[in-house]
Amino acid sequence: MQTNSNDHRDERPRTGFAWDEWFMWHNTGRGGGLVLAGGWVEPHGMVDNPEPKRRLKNLMDRSGLTEQLVPIKSRPATEEELCYFHTADHMALVREGSKGMGGMAGPYVPFGADTFEIARRAAGALLETVDHVLDGKVDNAYALLYPPGHHAQAHQGLGNCIFGNVVIAAHHARRVRGVARVAIVDFDVHHGNGAQEAFYDDPSVLTISIHQRGWFTLKGEVSERGEGAGDGANINIPLPAGSGNGAFISAFERAIVPALHRFKPDLILVAAGYDAGSFDVTGRMIVTTDAFRTMSRMLIDAAATLCAGRIIFEHEGGYNPTATLFSALAVVEELSGIATGVEDPFDPLVADCPDLMLLPHQEEIIDQVVEAFGLQ
Repeated sequence: MQTNSNDHRDERPRTGFAWDEWFMWHNTGRGGGLVLAGGWVEPHGMVDNPEPKRRLKNLMDRSGLTEQLVPIKSRPATEEELCYFHTADHMALVREGSKGMGGMAGPYVPFGADTFEIARRAAGALLETVDHVLDGKVDNAYALLYPPGHHAQAHQGLGNCIFGNVVIAAHHARRVRGVARVAIVDFDVHHGNGAQEAFYDDPSVLTISIHQRGWFTLKGEVSERGEGAGDGANINIPLPAGSGNGAFISAFERAIVPALHRFKPDLILVAAGYDAGSFDVTGRMIVTTDAFRTMSRMLIDAAATLCAGRIIFEHEGGYNPTATLFSALAVVEELSGIATGVEDPFDPLVADCPDLMLLPHQEEIIDQVVEAFGLQ
């Protein structure tokens, strides 16, 4: 049954919620914001830290949302499961560093003591979530994980990410659970390079990333479309800086949802990053909570039509500790059909911004994607 975003539903789905206090003990140290401290960079603190996730959980608790969801316990992913994607050398580096004071898991990935166990639990929590959805214990789910994972590569971490949570989950669904076709949709402001690299020649996994073009050394161009049997199964939508609600919603309507309908997945995994939000320090986009709500509703409706509602949102980026949580809460509301009455106090600050609408140079990028992949 489809309803408007703000309507109550007579029959709400059973929505799972994966969370573990362990996640909040991942320590990225006292660095220099986006880079390590040293030289001319005075120590301050890392932009990537547990606070935005902690505050989201607090808001969910205070609003009464958490208690209405089905709890999903985490477990440590086994090293065999981590090896669905990662090399033994990468795991060994994180494991050994975690026994002491930590180290660097890759470019821009500082970590502290116990991170190996914490990151294993994040990956394992998403595997448990996949099993809950596929076993019918819940209809859909939200996994509030930390550390994030969508930039991690097979041989190293990258950009705050230790292990590739969503990639490992897709492999689990395919290899262990026998799911024929998995779709991964990544709306983090930074390119979802991990899934692209993992499944670039695999036609059984559709990878879609909508992101800010050329941001933080990542690529994700329209021309990167997969290779061999996987040609056409990797879709990038690299929007220019300054894109707002209009550009994102148009890309969902014209490219992302049609691509899902053509692919017909049996399970949809969403790498949900909120750093395209208007007040995020790591992006230069103007996306409001209402737009995140609309985009998530389109994905949920697609899942209802295509794969019996089997959709899992797993938390990735979003670094404003006071603003990010409202957008994420709205997504959980859409998944669960529960209206908490919480309103985003930040959205009115940009409500009159003319750049919220779809602009011609942004539409050109979406046109390129639609034409390149035959999504007319």
